[in-house]
Amino acid sequence: MESLERVLRQHPFFAGLDERCLALLVGCAANQRYAAGDYLFREGGEAERFYLLRDGHVTLQVETPARGAIPIETLGPGDVFGWSWLIPPYRWRLDARAANEARVFAMDGTCLRAKCEQDHALGYEVMRRFSTIVQRRLDATRRQLIEIHSAYCDLVEGRT
Repeated sequence: MESLERVLRQHPFFAGLDERCLALLVGCAANQRYAAGDYLFREGGEAERFYLLRDGHVTLQVETPARGAIPIETLGPGDVFGWSWLIPPYRWRLDARAANEARVFAMDGTCLRAKCEQDHALGYEVMRRFSTIVQRRLDATRRQLIEIHSAYCDLVEGRT
C-alpha cells in the first residue's frame, strides 16, 4: 500500500514542492471517495477544505431558481478546486458535485491555515499555487462571459 505522502507527491499541485513542506501538508490530507451525483460541497456551506482530484470528474455548478443547476466547469484528474477555505468568511460560493465516481484528497483548510501561519515559507508556496488556480478560473470565466455576450449580441442583431 502506498503512503499518503508518496501519493500526494505525484499530484500536479505538489510538483516541485520541497520535502519539508510536503511533510507538513500530509497531516492535513485525507483520501475520500464520492459516488456519481454526490455533493462534495454546497453553496453557502462552511468551506473547511479544498480538494485535489485524483480520479473521476467533478462539476462546479450554481443553482438558480429558474433553471436549476447550471454547470460552470467540469474538472478532471489533476485539478484542484475549493479555494473558499482561504477567504473569510470561509463559505462555499458554488456547488461541487461528482459527475461520476470520484476519488480526491481532501485537504483540511483549518489545519492548513494554522500550518501556513506558523510556517510562512509553506504559506507562500500554498498561496502561490492557489493564485495560479484562481487566475486560470478567472480567465475561464472571462472567456465564458465574452462568448455569452457575443451570442446575445448576435441574437439581438439578428445574426445567427
